[in-house]
Amino acid sequence: MLIISSVDKNGIGQELGLKKGDKILAFSGYEAKDILDYVYYESQDFFTLKVESKGKIFDFEVEKDEFENLGLDFVSDNLEIKTCQNKCVFCFIDQMPKGYRNTLYVKDDDYRQSFLCGSYVTLTNVSDDDIDRIIRLKLSPLYISIHAMDPQVRVKLLNNRFAGKVGEYVDKLNKAGIEMHTQVVLVKGLNDGLILEDTCEKLSQFYSVKSLAVVPCGITEHRDGLYPIDDIDKEYSIKVINQISAFNKKIGRNFVFCADEFYIRAEMETEPAEVYGDFCQRENGVGMLRAFEGEFNSVLEKRNYEKSFLIITGVSAKPFIEKYAKIMEDNVKGLKINVLACENKLFGKTVTCAGLICGIDLLNCALNYTGEYDELCVPRVMLKDGESVFLDDLTISELSKKLGKNVRVIGSYGDEFFESLSSDIIRV
Repeated sequence: MLIISSVDKNGIGQELGLKKGDKILAFSGYEAKDILDYVYYESQDFFTLKVESKGKIFDFEVEKDEFENLGLDFVSDNLEIKTCQNKCVFCFIDQMPKGYRNTLYVKDDDYRQSFLCGSYVTLTNVSDDDIDRIIRLKLSPLYISIHAMDPQVRVKLLNNRFAGKVGEYVDKLNKAGIEMHTQVVLVKGLNDGLILEDTCEKLSQFYSVKSLAVVPCGITEHRDGLYPIDDIDKEYSIKVINQISAFNKKIGRNFVFCADEFYIRAEMETEPAEVYGDFCQRENGVGMLRAFEGEFNSVLEKRNYEKSFLIITGVSAKPFIEKYAKIMEDNVKGLKINVLACENKLFGKTVTCAGLICGIDLLNCALNYTGEYDELCVPRVMLKDGESVFLDDLTISELSKKLGKNVRVIGSYGDEFFESLSSDIIRV
């Protein structure tokens, strides 16, 4: 149920006589579980409400115009995170060192957050009723971690006996027109090769499955007692890229996409921008480099800006960032940019992305740098979403104080990168 905290004087809720403390029990005969029920039914032209007020039950019929609303706020949105019930052989959280903030160890697997935020879910903790609810409320698109369409392989990968039902769920969601974007976290020897081919083939047959991303599993140095997994190398990455390219060619469309990390390891250029279409898997590390290029070029211009920066990034990104730093120096008179790769001490050398560099590693990296610079620049992906804090809770202000330098946050989009390094007006 949803407990009303306030009623807008201009909303339909007030016309119905709803008050603070009243409880919405159901919409059109369906239990009011969370805010998604309210959002969906408030968008409908006609629905019914079952409300409890001062111990009495009332039923209302609501008929409204498109732009009218109920005007209700609630004590809680009832969106407490549903946690993961799997024990995936590649789980990154199981490879986390101990002693950091509690939220870093939360294994979320919530189909509602998939709809709201684009997070990937396995659907192993949903019921048939949950699937029916997704369809009824039109929670689309969803982002689903498939990993393997072969039921036995998926059960092994996820260590969950319910994992083999994903094909049934995808089929049902597909028939209902729920748009899906999917992913495979690739583990050498488990879901690659013929298993990957089978996954690509089966998913490509669902009209509502719009894309499939193939991403490498993250491997840290904290895998004691965990399933043995080999890291990917150049030869393996080339093999995966060629396999995906051949599959897309076979079906005549760009459906499966390799993460940029495969191209970096393979020492190959990523695909042309047109291959990635609308970059629907960008947040999953697919097409990020190519999208950055287009955004950067769209704002590139001659400027004057006398400033020297030190950018610290991950090992993987350093050559890429250096390329665009040089282009900026050629176009912005007075600008000097040095790029430094920070080795990840927290997770180990196998983790090379910028987003998993902690504050203390970054601090030590900057302290050991002997060159001159005016300001330190750090990628926004290193920080907690919406906050100025690193993985180990070191803040931007603390970092700045310890270095005795101003610290500038730069965006991960190409246009943000250019703007934030060519003007004192930072737009990120």
